[in-house]
This record gives sequence, structure tokens and C-alpha cells, in this order.
Amino acid sequence: MSAPFRSHWGLDPEVRFLNHGSYGACPTAVLQKQAELRARMEAEPVRFLHREIEPLYDAARAALADFIGADAEDVSFVTNATSGVTTVLRSLRFAPGDELLTTDHEYNASRNALDFAAASSGAKVVVATLPWPVTSEQAIVDAVLAHVTPRTRLLLVDHISSQTALVMPLARLVSELKARGVETLVDGAHGPGQVPLSLRELGAGYYTGNCHKWMCAPKGAAFLHVRRDLQPGLTPLAVSHGRNSPRTDRSRFRLEFDWTGTHDPTPALCVPDAIRVMGAMLPGGWPELRASNRNKALAARRLLCERLGVAPACPESMVGSMAVVGLPPGYPVQAEPPLYLDPLHLKLFETYRIEVPIVPWPRAPQRHVRVSAQLYNTPDEYAALADALEALLR
Repeated sequence: MSAPFRSHWGLDPEVRFLNHGSYGACPTAVLQKQAELRARMEAEPVRFLHREIEPLYDAARAALADFIGADAEDVSFVTNATSGVTTVLRSLRFAPGDELLTTDHEYNASRNALDFAAASSGAKVVVATLPWPVTSEQAIVDAVLAHVTPRTRLLLVDHISSQTALVMPLARLVSELKARGVETLVDGAHGPGQVPLSLRELGAGYYTGNCHKWMCAPKGAAFLHVRRDLQPGLTPLAVSHGRNSPRTDRSRFRLEFDWTGTHDPTPALCVPDAIRVMGAMLPGGWPELRASNRNKALAARRLLCERLGVAPACPESMVGSMAVVGLPPGYPVQAEPPLYLDPLHLKLFETYRIEVPIVPWPRAPQRHVRVSAQLYNTPDEYAALADALEALLR
């Protein structure tokens, strides 16, 4: 199971890890940097957290902002994209009759946050059902716009859907909604590092993304980008010292979000190292890395579709570094407690040592396998998955 890039990660050599999308995987060089920062923090916690943290955050934020095409003043670190989504939804004020629009592909955690916000205010969640399989980006745009009304206040949409790995036509959605007076909250959990970003050009009101997935930073590194004109209405989930700070050298957005209580800041501080380490693995840097992963995901999809006798679920233009393939019926579908994982998922791991998610979509018993592609993956791993699925589903 050797691969030319696998030595950069501490992954179990006995497992074919085809699920980078769920939690990412951090290179050992970045983890070493995190260990050094933690040792520095624990050697003198007051100095590190009280006197040194601000310029460290500023440097990390500047590197991140450059990577995602944003102004550093519009970016704050959060622990994960779910926190970013919840921060926005808990800050905004909705009224009875307001409509909060989303799609049926939205990530469950973010959908729960949307339902909570609606229930707390008397607003209504409106769900646009997207066509599946998808024939074009236009079909997605049409399905969403068909549900926009004069009462629509906000669109919550994945940049890249978790269940179906669709790269959404985000720029068009943001533009069309803005023309109708509706702001967009983008759940970009899978966006940074998987597709190129220019949040300055995108112009979405709110974009939150993970750094621990496709950027390969440590777990606990994510960001929330808020358009400048919307920042005064936002409050972090934990209100702390910045709320009544007398300082005038920083924006209220910066003062409130940079310190929300004692926590481990090292995942965020390692973001520049993750950008540098991953960007140095191929001669063409991040553009070549993204292209390599995408080509690998497309090749894996073609192989699995051919071996399983199914058609692709979306155009190649809507595929990034992940792809889903529909599964023919054949293996028990009842999820098993206590984790309620699909039995096919468990069998693939226990018997074949393949870590890959099985996704019930659009609803059980129809299922899909979602493969991820990262530098450490090789074609023979996807071939082994195809062999295992053929054996189990036959």
C-alpha cells in the first residue's frame, strides 16, 4: 500500500484511507509545528496567550486571507464550519413569516442550526429539492430560485455538499440571490483547499470553511468570513472581554472574535504551515495539487461506475476532490447501533481494511459510496474498493 506521498502523513499503513473528506488528515510536519507551539505556550502560558497571541493570530490570518482571496480584516478563526454557521444564525434576527431557504443536500449539522434559528423566531425553513441525478449547474440554480419569495431572508447552501460531493454553482447562486435582496450563508466546510477561492470576488454575506479538511491543518482550525458591511451585526458564540474593550486600534469584529475565552489556538496558528507544506508537495503548488486530486477523483468515479454498471450522478464540471457513485442493491441496508453505521461501511473496513463512507441518498435503501482523493491515495486503492464492492454487492 505504498505511495510516494504517504510518508508525509501518519496514516495507518494497513488501511486504505479513502475518506479524507470527513475529517481530513494532517501531515506530520504540520503536527510537529503544532507540538512546538504547544510547548512554547505551556512554557509560559501568560506570555503566550496574553502578550504574544495577537501578532501570531494576525500573521496566521494574513496567510489564510491570501489563500482564500480575502481581506484579513474580514476573516476570523473559529473551531469548525458548524460553529461558523451557528454563529451567523444565532446573531441574525428573524421574525415570524420570514423564510430561510436551503436545499435538501444541506449538511445535517448546519440544517439543525437553521431549524433551531427558525423555531426560536417563528421563521419558516423552506427546502429546495435539487434534481438527482444532476444534469447541469443551471438545474441547481433553477431549483433554488424557484423557492425565492419576497419573504426570503437568507440562503444557507453548501459550497460542496457532504452527502453528494456536488460542487455547487456558488457564484451564480450568490449573484442571483443578491439581485433579489437576499444574503447567502455559505457552508464551505469542503471548499478551502479543494477548489480555488476568491471570497472578495464572490461577495457572499457570510462564508465559513474548514482548514482541517482539504487544507490539511490540525483539527480545530476553521474560519468565518463576513462581508464588511455585515460585521456590526455579528456576535461570537462566546461573548468575552472584547465586548466592552476600550481599544480603538481594532474593529469590534476583530476584538470580539479574536478572544472568546481560553482555548488552544495552535490549530489556527498552524494554518500558514499547512498552506506552505501542502503547497510544496508538487512543483505546481496548490493549483497542481487541486488538479491532481480532482483528476484522481474523476478517474475513481469512472472506474467504479464501470465496474458497478451505473451512470455518473452529475457532470464532471461539478466534481472536485470527492465523488459519489450510486450502489446497486445487494448488501443489508439496516444501520447498526450504537454508531448506526451502514453495515456495508463496516464490512469494507473490517474485511478489506478500506475506510470509505456509504451514504444513504436520497434516502434508504438507495445508497452511494463517496470516495475522496488526496495526494497519498493511489489508483490501486480505488481498484481494491471496486473489487470489494463487486464481491459484497453481487
